Amino acid sequence: MNGPTTKKRVKWEPAAAMVAVLIIGIVLVLAPGLGNYKSVMRPGAVLHEFQAVHTRGRVEVLVDPTTSEATFRVLTRERVSRDVRASEVMDGATFKSLFGDRAYTDAVSSQANWAFRLLRITSWGSLAWVAIGFGGQVAFSGRMLVQWFVSEKQRQSTVPEVFWWMSLIGGVMLFAYFAWRQDLVAILGQTSGLVIYARNIRLIYKQRRRERRVGVQSATIAKAV
Repeated sequence: MNGPTTKKRVKWEPAAAMVAVLIIGIVLVLAPGLGNYKSVMRPGAVLHEFQAVHTRGRVEVLVDPTTSEATFRVLTRERVSRDVRASEVMDGATFKSLFGDRAYTDAVSSQANWAFRLLRITSWGSLAWVAIGFGGQVAFSGRMLVQWFVSEKQRQSTVPEVFWWMSLIGGVMLFAYFAWRQDLVAILGQTSGLVIYARNIRLIYKQRRRERRVGVQSATIAKAV
């Protein structure tokens, strides 16, 4: 007589660890050393990424609510001391003459949109690329959740077919997003994976065709006998 069956449950600890790591990542992204910059920022101003040749920092934009005119400062941080240096306040015309019309338009448009500032983009077209990046990351991260869930249910390490499909779809979307971002390191990280994911899917379908042929041959032999 068989004993009572116990219902298998997915452990909650790994999921809690994933959430904790996600929170840490979000904090690191949303506050990348802004403490130094905040010490010299003008009240009400916002910051945007800035890079010129070998200098990196932030562009500070402050819009006067009474005149709707924007003024700018370039904030740079020393590599060793981490001290922040601020340029003189520039009006729109001066900023355009130094950095061009495109930089001015991007800074002003993103200043007015909190979503643009959060995602560090400057247009709705860029938002579409960010959506592709998020979609790819959801698929890419979701594959691990699926694999973990299936393995927990079976009480052994298992890689379902959907894992490889989610890997391929997410990898393609992330590759496109990183190419738009011009992030060479991230592109290199996706390159080998795309080939491996596609190859595993091909091997799975080849194995299925092989098994079908063997099954047909076995059925034919059985009928002949």
